[in-house]
Amino acid sequence: MGETGQEFPYEDFWMKIAQIAPLAESVPPKLYGGTERIVSYLTEELVRQGHDVTLFASGDSQTSAELVPVTEMALRLNPKIIDPIPYHMMLLESVMRRADEFDALHFHIDILHMPMVRDCLDRTVTTLHGRLDLPDLPVFYRAFPHHPLVSISDHQRAPMPPVNWARTIHHGLPADLLPPRLGAGAGYLAFLGRISPEKRPDRAIRIAARSGLPLRIAAKIDTVDRLYWETEIAPLLDRYPNVSFIGEINERQKAEFLGQASALLFPIDWPEPFGLVMIEAMACATPVIAFRCGSVPEIIDEGVSGFIVESEDEAVAAIARLKDIDRRRVRAAFDARFTAERMARDYISLYRGLPGARMEAARLRRQRGADADLQIVA
Repeated sequence: MGETGQEFPYEDFWMKIAQIAPLAESVPPKLYGGTERIVSYLTEELVRQGHDVTLFASGDSQTSAELVPVTEMALRLNPKIIDPIPYHMMLLESVMRRADEFDALHFHIDILHMPMVRDCLDRTVTTLHGRLDLPDLPVFYRAFPHHPLVSISDHQRAPMPPVNWARTIHHGLPADLLPPRLGAGAGYLAFLGRISPEKRPDRAIRIAARSGLPLRIAAKIDTVDRLYWETEIAPLLDRYPNVSFIGEINERQKAEFLGQASALLFPIDWPEPFGLVMIEAMACATPVIAFRCGSVPEIIDEGVSGFIVESEDEAVAAIARLKDIDRRRVRAAFDARFTAERMARDYISLYRGLPGARMEAARLRRQRGADADLQIVA
């Protein structure tokens, strides 16, 4: 049953679903890119569960769904791209030309599509992947109060005006993506993400130095954060010999990097909407030491999958308590709450609860077979 209260008598009926991804990164991204990674996990799991999925994304994306390549390659990796907006307008034009084909349209591009989807709004949903406490957003969302929105944590909703929240759906990862490492590991602390002021790698460096453990930092440095790196973080690396900077890593490297760590440090200082790296560490059976910000209390089970702290002193004390964490229980917490299978089923339940979801079209297509030439116009 969805938040609308509607019951679904045809739980096994497949749907024809559009997934609309940002164009900044490929789906999945080659390196860093949380939103595109989740779009990939969701798309592949929906296909695995038997649904007919079309992915609108960059042309260098890899998927078992039907791919509609809007650009030749991801915009961030293309040095010729100056302004991303024209390409996202092309994306929306491509989606709207085919909108009548789909039982549900799922947008992951924040706000750009909202003036264009009024005719199919009752079978459209938008997942908001970013922070919502920016000053320009409340006035925008007040202008579009009827769009069904998905939050990725309950805390993410806090700054928003009254809007049409459809559901909170936590992210999930494929269960076999990052295998658990139950051994002692290599005895270092890990920091994974971006070098930026809100992620607080400076805290991670000081915490590791005080604990006496090595710290390995695997992170990207965006152009906007280059000055922060040069003035704040690089000098700390020179000061503390126990800290090593690795740079960006890919999915294969991530399993080793997180799995061999004694703990992931997540010393954030901002209203984190979700924090994908926390559940990546949990999948590897690696406990997380995280500051109490944003979604952290929704993700970490205190004393089970890690520790929630409010200061560097508490973080250092938590490192001394890592021996009390059973890594098998860390992985069990992941399996119970954060798999892609659970995430996809939550979204299917949501799609079927949308007022305009074409369950009759899906039912008839199932009866007639996947090759039936059936089109029902809403």
